[in-house]
Amino acid sequence: MAAQVFAFVLHKDGKADDSMAELAAAARRLAPGGAPVAIVAGHGPALETACMEAAGVYPEVWKLGGEALAYPNAEILRPLLQAVLPKGCVLLLPHSTLGMDLGPGLAVKLEAAYVPDVVGIDGLEGTTLKLVRQEFNGQVHTHVAADVAAGAVLSVRSGSFRPEEGAAAGGKVVDRSADLPAVAARRRFVEVIQAEAGDVDITKEEVLVSVGRGVGDKENLPVVEELAQAMGAVVSCSRPVVDAKWLDKGRQVGTSGKTVKPKVYLALGISGSFQHLGGLKGNPFIVAVNKNPKAPIFQVASVGVVADLLEFVPELTKKVSESK
Repeated sequence: MAAQVFAFVLHKDGKADDSMAELAAAARRLAPGGAPVAIVAGHGPALETACMEAAGVYPEVWKLGGEALAYPNAEILRPLLQAVLPKGCVLLLPHSTLGMDLGPGLAVKLEAAYVPDVVGIDGLEGTTLKLVRQEFNGQVHTHVAADVAAGAVLSVRSGSFRPEEGAAAGGKVVDRSADLPAVAARRRFVEVIQAEAGDVDITKEEVLVSVGRGVGDKENLPVVEELAQAMGAVVSCSRPVVDAKWLDKGRQVGTSGKTVKPKVYLALGISGSFQHLGGLKGNPFIVAVNKNPKAPIFQVASVGVVADLLEFVPELTKKVSESK
C-alpha cells in the first residue's frame, strides 16, 4: 500500500491502551513491510511515558503536546490531526467512544473515505480497500469496498487483530507539537466522576464468570454463582443483566461498565456485542456458552460451546467440583 498508515494511540495516565498493539497489527495487514506511524497526544509527563511505550511497538511516533490535550477531546483533536496528517494517508482509530466521536468529522475534513467498526482486512486492489464489518449486532458480516485514493479513516474494533509478538521496535519519537495550530473548543473537560465501587472489584479478578441475557431470569442466577464458587471466580455480567436490575452496575463488563483484564473469562449467555467486548482487554482465555451458533462471541472465543447455559453450567459445576 503506497499511502502512509498512521495509528492514533489512546492512553490514560501515561499507560497506553491495549488497542495500541492491535492497531499496529491492523496497520501491518494494510501495508505489509511498511512502517506505520503512531500518533500520541497529551500533556506533561504522561505524554512522555506514553510516547516511549508506543516507540516499543512502532518504528516512529509523532508526539502532539499541549495543555489543551491533557484530556482527549475530539473537537480539539480534529483540526490538529488535519494539520499534521499528509494527504492521502490512512488513519486507524480504536472503535471507542473517542474514536466514534473523532472519526466521521475528521474524514470529512480530510476528504477521505470513512469506514467504522472494522473487524477484518481482506486486502487492497488498486485504490480499493476491502474490509469486513459486522451488522445487526454482529449477526451478519459485511464486505465493504472503500476507494482510498484520497486516504481513509478507519475505526478498528477491539480484539479484532491479535497483537504481534516479537522484539521491541525501538522507534524514534518525533515532536510535532510546533506544527499544531491554535484551536479553541466549545466544550471542555470538567472532571471525572468515578462510579461507586460495588461489593467486589471485577477489574482485579483473574477469573470471571460473566452472565448475559441468556440466563433468562433473575431466579436462574444461582446456577451461575455456584459455578463461580466452584472455580474460585467472581460473577460479572453484560449490560442487559444490569438494566434488568438482576446484578449491580459494579459487575458490568463493557464500554459503559468496567474494563477488565482477566486470565480466564467465561461468557455465559452473552451475545458478544462490541460494547461488551470493548471492556475486555488483554488476551484472556475466553470460554463462550451460547445456544445461538451464530453469536458474535464465538468469533473471539478460545473455546465455544453451543448449548443452553441452564443445562450446561450445572454439569460443568459438577465436573469442576469433582476435579477438586
